[in-house]
Amino acid sequence: MVFDKVAVIGLGYIGLPTAAMFASRRKNVLGVDINPEVVNTINQGQIHIVEPELDMLVHAAVTEKTLRASTVAEEADAFLIAVPTPFKDGYQPDLSFVEAAAKVIAPVLDKGNLVILESTCPVGATEQLAEWLAKERPDLNFPQSAGDDSDVCVAHCPERVLPGSVVRELVENDRVIGGITPRCSALATELYKTFVTGVCIETNSRTAEMAKLTENSFRDVNIAFANELSLICDELNIDVWELIRLANRHPRVSILQPGPGVGGHCIAVDPWFIVAKTPEQAKLISTARLVNDSKPEWVIGKVKRALFDQLSTYPKKTMSDVSVACFGLAFKPDIDDLRESPALKIVEDLASELSCQLLVVEPNIERLPDSLSDSACLVGCQEAVVKADVIVILVDHKEFKELSVSQLGDTDIVDTKGLFSGI
Repeated sequence: MVFDKVAVIGLGYIGLPTAAMFASRRKNVLGVDINPEVVNTINQGQIHIVEPELDMLVHAAVTEKTLRASTVAEEADAFLIAVPTPFKDGYQPDLSFVEAAAKVIAPVLDKGNLVILESTCPVGATEQLAEWLAKERPDLNFPQSAGDDSDVCVAHCPERVLPGSVVRELVENDRVIGGITPRCSALATELYKTFVTGVCIETNSRTAEMAKLTENSFRDVNIAFANELSLICDELNIDVWELIRLANRHPRVSILQPGPGVGGHCIAVDPWFIVAKTPEQAKLISTARLVNDSKPEWVIGKVKRALFDQLSTYPKKTMSDVSVACFGLAFKPDIDDLRESPALKIVEDLASELSCQLLVVEPNIERLPDSLSDSACLVGCQEAVVKADVIVILVDHKEFKELSVSQLGDTDIVDTKGLFSGI
Protein backbone atom coordinates (compact mmCIF):
# COMPACT_ATOMS: atom_id res chain seq x y z
CA MET A 1 0.00 0.00 0.00
CA VAL A 2 1.18 3.54 -0.73
CA PHE A 3 1.04 5.97 2.17
CA ASP A 4 1.42 9.34 0.49
CA LYS A 5 -0.16 11.45 3.21
CA VAL A 6 0.55 10.95 6.90
CA ALA A 7 -1.15 12.78 9.77
CA VAL A 8 0.53 12.91 13.18
CA ILE A 9 -1.73 13.81 16.10
CA GLY A 10 0.28 15.45 18.88
CA LEU A 11 3.43 17.45 18.11
CA GLY A 12 5.42 16.98 21.29
CA TYR A 13 8.72 15.26 22.00
CA ILE A 14 7.79 12.20 19.93
CA GLY A 15 5.13 13.41 17.51
CA LEU A 16 7.13 16.26 16.00
CA PRO A 17 10.34 14.27 15.35
CA THR A 18 8.25 11.46 13.84
CA ALA A 19 6.37 13.89 11.61
CA ALA A 20 9.65 15.50 10.52
CA MET A 21 11.16 12.11 9.76
CA PHE A 22 8.29 11.12 7.46
CA ALA A 23 8.45 14.55 5.82
CA SER A 24 12.20 14.16 5.22
CA ARG A 25 11.34 11.05 3.18
CA ARG A 26 9.08 13.12 0.93
CA LYS A 27 5.80 12.09 2.52
CA ASN A 28 3.11 14.76 2.66
CA VAL A 29 2.80 15.22 6.43
CA LEU A 30 0.21 17.09 8.45
CA GLY A 31 0.95 17.61 12.13
CA VAL A 32 -2.07 18.26 14.34
CA ASP A 33 -1.87 19.85 17.77
CA ILE A 34 -4.38 21.58 20.05
CA ASN A 35 -1.90 24.36 20.89
CA PRO A 36 -2.02 27.20 18.32
CA GLU A 37 1.39 28.49 19.45
CA VAL A 38 2.96 25.11 18.67
CA VAL A 39 1.25 25.05 15.27
CA ASN A 40 2.41 28.59 14.43
CA THR A 41 5.97 27.88 15.55
CA ILE A 42 6.24 24.79 13.35
CA ASN A 43 4.69 26.51 10.33
CA GLN A 44 7.45 29.12 10.65
CA GLY A 45 10.00 26.33 10.33
CA GLN A 46 10.95 26.46 14.00
CA ILE A 47 10.59 24.07 16.95
CA HIS A 48 9.24 24.49 20.48
CA ILE A 49 11.33 21.78 22.17
CA VAL A 50 15.04 21.12 22.66
CA GLU A 51 16.20 18.16 20.57
CA PRO A 52 19.49 18.02 18.63
CA GLU A 53 19.15 18.08 14.81
CA LEU A 54 15.37 18.40 14.95
CA ASP A 55 15.42 22.12 14.15
CA MET A 56 17.20 21.49 10.85
CA LEU A 57 14.81 18.67 9.89
CA VAL A 58 11.70 20.74 10.61
CA HIS A 59 13.02 23.84 8.88
CA ALA A 60 13.91 21.86 5.76
CA ALA A 61 10.57 20.03 5.68
CA VAL A 62 8.52 23.20 6.11
CA THR A 63 10.61 25.00 3.49
CA GLU A 64 10.12 22.12 1.03
CA LYS A 65 6.39 22.03 1.89
CA THR A 66 6.40 18.39 2.98
CA LEU A 67 5.40 19.34 6.55
CA ARG A 68 2.77 21.70 7.84
CA ALA A 69 0.88 21.96 11.11
CA SER A 70 -2.75 22.59 11.94
CA THR A 71 -5.20 22.48 14.83
CA VAL A 72 -7.64 20.58 12.61
CA ALA A 73 -7.31 17.06 11.22
CA GLU A 74 -7.62 16.35 7.50
CA GLU A 75 -7.96 13.25 5.35
CA ALA A 76 -4.83 11.12 5.19
CA ASP A 77 -3.70 7.60 4.37
CA ALA A 78 -2.21 6.94 7.81
CA PHE A 79 -2.81 8.53 11.21
CA LEU A 80 -0.29 8.33 14.03
CA ILE A 81 -1.41 9.24 17.53
CA ALA A 82 1.37 10.54 19.80
CA VAL A 83 -0.45 12.21 22.68
CA PRO A 84 0.26 12.13 26.45
CA THR A 85 -0.88 9.16 28.53
CA PRO A 86 -0.42 10.23 32.16
CA PHE A 87 -2.05 8.64 35.18
CA LYS A 88 -4.88 9.87 37.36
CA ASP A 89 -5.36 9.67 41.12
CA GLY A 90 -4.48 6.25 42.45
CA TYR A 91 -2.00 5.74 39.59
CA GLN A 92 -4.79 4.77 37.21
CA PRO A 93 -4.05 5.26 33.48
CA ASP A 94 -5.57 8.36 31.90
CA LEU A 95 -6.49 7.68 28.27
CA SER A 96 -8.56 10.83 27.84
CA PHE A 97 -6.01 12.32 25.40
CA VAL A 98 -6.14 9.17 23.27
CA GLU A 99 -9.93 9.25 23.27
CA ALA A 100 -9.85 12.92 22.28
CA ALA A 101 -7.46 12.11 19.43
CA ALA A 102 -9.82 9.36 18.24
CA LYS A 103 -12.66 11.90 18.07
CA VAL A 104 -10.42 14.31 16.15
CA ILE A 105 -9.54 11.84 13.39
CA ALA A 106 -12.80 9.89 13.23
CA PRO A 107 -14.66 12.36 10.97
CA VAL A 108 -11.92 12.22 8.32
CA LEU A 109 -11.29 8.46 8.33
CA ASP A 110 -11.88 6.54 5.11
CA LYS A 111 -11.65 2.97 3.85
CA GLY A 112 -8.06 1.81 3.53
CA ASN A 113 -6.76 4.03 6.32
CA LEU A 114 -4.23 2.92 8.92
CA VAL A 115 -4.34 4.22 12.50
CA ILE A 116 -1.31 3.71 14.76
CA LEU A 117 -1.18 4.45 18.47
CA GLU A 118 2.37 5.47 19.36
CA SER A 119 1.60 6.73 22.86
CA THR A 120 2.78 4.41 25.61
CA CYS A 121 -0.34 2.89 27.10
CA PRO A 122 -1.72 0.11 29.30
CA VAL A 123 -2.45 -3.28 27.82
CA GLY A 124 -5.71 -3.20 25.86
CA ALA A 125 -5.55 0.51 24.96
CA THR A 126 -5.14 -0.13 21.21
CA GLU A 127 -8.29 -2.25 21.25
CA GLN A 128 -10.03 0.51 23.20
CA LEU A 129 -8.93 3.03 20.56
CA ALA A 130 -10.48 0.85 17.86
CA GLU A 131 -13.72 0.71 19.84
CA TRP A 132 -13.83 4.49 20.18
CA LEU A 133 -13.27 4.88 16.45
CA ALA A 134 -15.99 2.33 15.67
CA LYS A 135 -18.43 4.18 17.89
CA GLU A 136 -17.72 7.45 16.08
CA ARG A 137 -17.83 5.86 12.60
CA PRO A 138 -20.49 3.09 12.46
CA ASP A 139 -20.35 3.30 8.65
CA LEU A 140 -16.85 1.78 8.69
CA ASN A 141 -15.78 -1.59 10.04
CA PHE A 142 -12.72 -2.13 12.24
CA PRO A 143 -10.45 -5.11 12.97
CA GLN A 144 -12.11 -6.08 16.24
CA SER A 145 -15.22 -7.06 14.28
CA ALA A 146 -14.06 -7.59 10.68
CA GLY A 147 -10.58 -9.01 11.26
CA ASP A 148 -8.18 -8.68 8.34
CA ASP A 149 -11.05 -7.55 6.11
CA SER A 150 -11.60 -4.34 8.08
CA ASP A 151 -12.00 -0.99 6.34
CA VAL A 152 -9.55 0.62 8.77
CA CYS A 153 -6.49 -1.08 10.26
CA VAL A 154 -5.36 -0.28 13.81
CA ALA A 155 -1.96 -1.02 15.38
CA HIS A 156 0.34 -0.05 18.22
CA CYS A 157 3.96 0.94 17.76
CA PRO A 158 5.50 2.43 20.91
CA GLU A 159 8.38 4.86 20.63
CA ARG A 160 11.65 3.59 22.10
CA VAL A 161 13.89 6.64 21.89
CA LEU A 162 16.12 8.53 24.27
CA PRO A 163 15.56 12.28 24.62
CA GLY A 164 18.60 14.03 23.24
CA SER A 165 19.10 11.28 20.64
CA VAL A 166 15.58 11.05 19.22
CA VAL A 167 16.40 11.86 15.59
CA ARG A 168 19.07 9.18 15.34
CA GLU A 169 17.22 6.56 17.37
CA LEU A 170 13.97 6.96 15.43
CA VAL A 171 15.87 5.74 12.40
CA GLU A 172 18.24 3.19 13.91
CA ASN A 173 16.28 1.53 16.73
CA ASP A 174 14.30 -1.65 16.19
CA ARG A 175 10.52 -1.17 16.30
CA VAL A 176 7.98 -3.47 17.93
CA ILE A 177 4.81 -3.30 15.84
CA GLY A 178 1.60 -4.85 17.13
CA GLY A 179 -1.52 -4.87 15.04
CA ILE A 180 -4.95 -5.94 16.20
CA THR A 181 -4.70 -8.37 13.25
CA PRO A 182 -1.70 -9.62 11.23
CA ARG A 183 -2.70 -7.39 8.31
CA CYS A 184 -2.67 -4.36 10.62
CA SER A 185 0.86 -5.29 11.71
CA ALA A 186 2.04 -5.74 8.13
CA LEU A 187 0.69 -2.39 6.95
CA ALA A 188 2.18 -0.57 9.94
CA THR A 189 5.54 -2.20 9.24
CA GLU A 190 5.34 -1.05 5.63
CA LEU A 191 4.76 2.53 6.80
CA TYR A 192 7.62 2.59 9.31
CA LYS A 193 10.07 1.17 6.81
CA THR A 194 9.78 4.56 5.12
CA PHE A 195 12.58 5.70 7.42
CA VAL A 196 13.38 2.96 9.98
CA THR A 197 16.63 1.10 9.27
CA GLY A 198 16.30 -1.03 12.41
CA VAL A 199 14.36 -4.28 12.43
CA CYS A 200 10.57 -4.02 12.47
CA ILE A 201 9.30 -6.91 14.59
CA GLU A 202 5.64 -7.79 14.19
CA THR A 203 3.47 -9.07 17.03
CA ASN A 204 -0.04 -8.44 18.37
CA SER A 205 -1.12 -5.15 19.93
CA ARG A 206 -1.26 -6.42 23.51
CA THR A 207 2.26 -7.82 23.39
CA ALA A 208 3.56 -4.60 21.80
CA GLU A 209 1.92 -2.56 24.57
CA MET A 210 3.40 -4.80 27.24
CA ALA A 211 6.84 -4.76 25.59
CA LYS A 212 7.19 -1.00 26.09
CA LEU A 213 5.91 -1.19 29.66
CA THR A 214 8.31 -4.04 30.38
CA GLU A 215 11.31 -2.14 29.02
CA ASN A 216 10.65 0.86 31.24
CA SER A 217 9.71 -1.22 34.28
CA PHE A 218 12.98 -3.13 33.95
CA ARG A 219 14.83 0.18 34.03
CA ASP A 220 12.77 1.42 36.96
CA VAL A 221 13.43 -1.69 39.06
CA ASN A 222 17.17 -1.44 38.41
CA ILE A 223 17.25 2.27 39.24
CA ALA A 224 15.33 1.53 42.44
CA PHE A 225 18.09 -0.89 43.46
CA ALA A 226 20.69 1.86 42.93
CA ASN A 227 18.58 4.42 44.78
CA GLU A 228 18.04 2.06 47.69
CA LEU A 229 21.79 1.42 47.79
CA SER A 230 22.35 5.18 48.10
CA LEU A 231 20.09 5.29 51.17
CA ILE A 232 21.89 2.34 52.75
CA CYS A 233 25.33 3.79 52.01
CA ASP A 234 24.38 7.16 53.42
CA GLU A 235 23.35 5.45 56.65
CA LEU A 236 26.63 3.49 56.77
CA ASN A 237 28.86 6.42 55.72
CA ILE A 238 29.94 4.78 52.46
CA ASP A 239 30.46 6.54 49.12
CA VAL A 240 27.79 4.84 46.99
CA TRP A 241 29.40 5.83 43.69
CA GLU A 242 32.73 4.30 44.68
CA LEU A 243 30.86 1.22 45.88
CA ILE A 244 29.05 0.84 42.56
CA ARG A 245 32.26 1.32 40.59
CA LEU A 246 33.85 -1.49 42.60
CA ALA A 247 30.84 -3.81 42.37
CA ASN A 248 30.59 -3.25 38.61
CA ARG A 249 34.08 -4.68 38.17
CA HIS A 250 32.44 -8.07 38.59
CA PRO A 251 31.93 -9.48 35.08
CA ARG A 252 28.22 -10.15 35.62
CA VAL A 253 27.26 -7.07 37.63
CA SER A 254 26.12 -3.79 36.06
CA ILE A 255 24.47 -1.57 38.67
CA LEU A 256 22.98 1.69 37.44
CA GLN A 257 23.64 5.09 39.00
CA PRO A 258 21.45 6.53 41.79
CA GLY A 259 19.87 9.96 41.55
CA PRO A 260 17.21 12.18 43.11
CA GLY A 261 14.40 9.92 41.88
CA VAL A 262 13.08 8.90 38.48
CA GLY A 263 11.46 11.24 35.99
CA GLY A 264 10.32 11.60 32.44
CA HIS A 265 7.18 10.69 30.57
CA CYS A 266 8.00 6.95 30.50
CA ILE A 267 9.96 5.34 33.32
CA ALA A 268 8.17 7.22 36.11
CA VAL A 269 4.75 6.45 34.64
CA ASP A 270 4.72 3.21 32.65
CA PRO A 271 5.26 0.74 35.52
CA TRP A 272 2.02 1.97 37.10
CA PHE A 273 0.19 0.84 33.94
CA ILE A 274 1.25 -2.71 34.72
CA VAL A 275 0.40 -2.37 38.41
CA ALA A 276 -3.04 -0.94 37.57
CA LYS A 277 -3.88 -4.00 35.46
CA THR A 278 -2.33 -6.66 37.69
CA PRO A 279 -1.90 -5.28 41.23
CA GLU A 280 -1.68 -8.68 42.90
CA GLN A 281 1.06 -9.93 40.60
CA ALA A 282 3.19 -6.79 40.12
CA LYS A 283 4.68 -6.65 43.63
CA LEU A 284 8.32 -6.01 42.70
CA ILE A 285 7.37 -3.40 40.10
CA SER A 286 5.12 -1.64 42.60
CA THR A 287 7.80 -1.62 45.30
CA ALA A 288 10.38 -0.21 42.89
CA ARG A 289 8.01 2.65 42.07
CA LEU A 290 7.58 3.42 45.78
CA VAL A 291 11.35 3.41 46.34
CA ASN A 292 11.97 5.80 43.45
CA ASP A 293 9.03 8.05 44.29
CA SER A 294 10.26 8.41 47.88
CA LYS A 295 13.78 9.50 46.92
CA PRO A 296 12.92 13.23 46.46
CA GLU A 297 11.71 13.44 50.07
CA TRP A 298 15.00 11.93 51.23
CA VAL A 299 16.91 14.56 49.23
CA ILE A 300 14.82 17.33 50.76
CA GLY A 301 15.72 16.00 54.21
CA LYS A 302 19.41 16.19 53.31
CA VAL A 303 19.01 19.81 52.17
CA LYS A 304 17.20 20.77 55.36
CA ARG A 305 19.94 19.23 57.49
CA ALA A 306 22.58 21.13 55.54
CA LEU A 307 20.65 24.36 56.09
CA PHE A 308 20.28 23.74 59.81
CA ASP A 309 24.03 23.06 60.01
CA GLN A 310 24.60 26.45 58.40
CA LEU A 311 22.35 28.17 60.93
CA SER A 312 24.05 26.37 63.81
CA THR A 313 27.48 27.41 62.55
CA TYR A 314 26.41 31.03 62.06
CA PRO A 315 23.82 31.68 64.81
CA LYS A 316 23.25 35.30 63.75
CA LYS A 317 21.83 34.08 60.43
CA THR A 318 18.14 33.36 59.95
CA MET A 319 16.56 31.14 57.32
CA SER A 320 15.87 34.16 55.12
CA ASP A 321 19.59 35.00 55.16
CA VAL A 322 20.76 31.75 53.56
CA SER A 323 20.65 30.73 49.92
CA VAL A 324 20.12 27.31 48.38
CA ALA A 325 21.18 26.83 44.76
CA CYS A 326 19.53 23.91 42.98
CA PHE A 327 21.43 22.75 39.90
CA GLY A 328 19.02 21.27 37.35
CA LEU A 329 15.27 20.97 36.82
CA ALA A 330 15.07 18.59 33.85
CA PHE A 331 14.46 14.90 34.35
CA LYS A 332 17.74 13.94 32.65
CA PRO A 333 20.96 15.64 31.48
CA ASP A 334 21.19 18.18 28.67
CA ILE A 335 17.50 18.47 27.73
CA ASP A 336 14.71 20.90 28.62
CA ASP A 337 12.09 18.27 29.45
CA LEU A 338 10.61 18.77 32.93
CA ARG A 339 7.91 16.09 32.71
CA GLU A 340 7.65 14.04 35.92
CA SER A 341 11.04 15.46 36.93
CA PRO A 342 12.12 14.60 40.50
CA ALA A 343 14.44 17.62 40.38
CA LEU A 344 11.50 19.93 39.72
CA LYS A 345 9.48 18.32 42.51
CA ILE A 346 12.36 18.77 44.95
CA VAL A 347 12.74 22.45 44.10
CA GLU A 348 8.98 23.04 44.30
CA ASP A 349 8.82 21.38 47.72
CA LEU A 350 11.81 23.36 48.98
CA ALA A 351 10.11 26.56 47.81
CA SER A 352 6.91 25.70 49.69
CA GLU A 353 8.56 24.43 52.88
CA LEU A 354 11.45 26.85 53.41
CA SER A 355 11.78 30.61 53.60
CA CYS A 356 15.39 30.68 52.37
CA GLN A 357 16.53 32.33 49.14
CA LEU A 358 16.13 29.80 46.33
CA LEU A 359 18.34 29.95 43.25
CA VAL A 360 17.80 27.66 40.27
CA VAL A 361 20.38 26.83 37.60
CA GLU A 362 18.88 25.23 34.49
CA PRO A 363 20.80 26.10 31.31
CA ASN A 364 18.22 24.46 29.00
CA ILE A 365 15.27 26.73 29.79
CA GLU A 366 14.75 30.47 29.43
CA ARG A 367 12.27 30.96 32.26
CA LEU A 368 11.12 29.08 35.33
CA PRO A 369 7.86 27.12 35.26
CA ASP A 370 4.88 28.93 36.75
CA SER A 371 5.11 26.87 39.93
CA LEU A 372 8.44 28.55 40.76
CA SER A 373 8.11 31.96 39.15
CA ASP A 374 7.29 33.74 42.44
CA SER A 375 9.47 31.74 44.81
CA ALA A 376 12.79 31.17 43.04
CA CYS A 377 15.22 32.96 40.77
CA LEU A 378 16.74 31.51 37.59
CA VAL A 379 20.46 32.30 37.58
CA GLY A 380 23.63 31.28 35.85
CA CYS A 381 26.07 28.71 37.14
CA GLN A 382 28.73 31.11 38.37
CA GLU A 383 26.27 33.42 40.13
CA ALA A 384 24.81 30.45 41.98
CA VAL A 385 28.23 29.24 43.10
CA VAL A 386 29.10 32.69 44.47
CA LYS A 387 25.82 33.27 46.32
CA ALA A 388 24.90 29.83 47.59
CA ASP A 389 25.33 28.59 51.15
CA VAL A 390 24.08 25.15 50.09
CA ILE A 391 24.44 23.67 46.61
CA VAL A 392 22.12 20.85 45.53
CA ILE A 393 23.17 18.86 42.45
CA LEU A 394 20.00 17.36 40.95
CA VAL A 395 20.94 16.84 37.28
CA ASP A 396 24.35 16.15 35.75
CA HIS A 397 24.15 18.63 32.87
CA LYS A 398 27.42 19.00 30.96
CA GLU A 399 27.82 22.55 32.28
CA PHE A 400 27.77 21.29 35.86
CA LYS A 401 30.46 18.70 35.19
CA GLU A 402 32.85 21.57 34.50
CA LEU A 403 32.57 22.86 38.08
CA SER A 404 35.80 22.50 40.04
CA VAL A 405 36.21 21.89 43.75
CA SER A 406 38.13 25.15 44.12
CA GLN A 407 35.10 27.09 42.83
CA LEU A 408 32.85 25.68 45.53
CA GLY A 409 34.98 26.65 48.52
CA ASP A 410 33.37 25.67 51.84
CA THR A 411 29.84 25.58 50.45
CA ASP A 412 27.79 22.64 51.71
CA ILE A 413 26.95 20.26 48.86
CA VAL A 414 24.08 17.82 48.53
CA ASP A 415 25.19 15.82 45.51
CA THR A 416 22.56 13.39 44.20
CA LYS A 417 24.48 12.61 41.00
CA GLY A 418 27.96 11.84 42.25
CA LEU A 419 29.66 14.76 40.47
CA PHE A 420 31.90 15.30 43.49
CA SER A 421 32.23 11.70 44.61
CA GLY A 422 35.38 11.17 46.61
CA ILE A 423 35.86 14.88 47.40
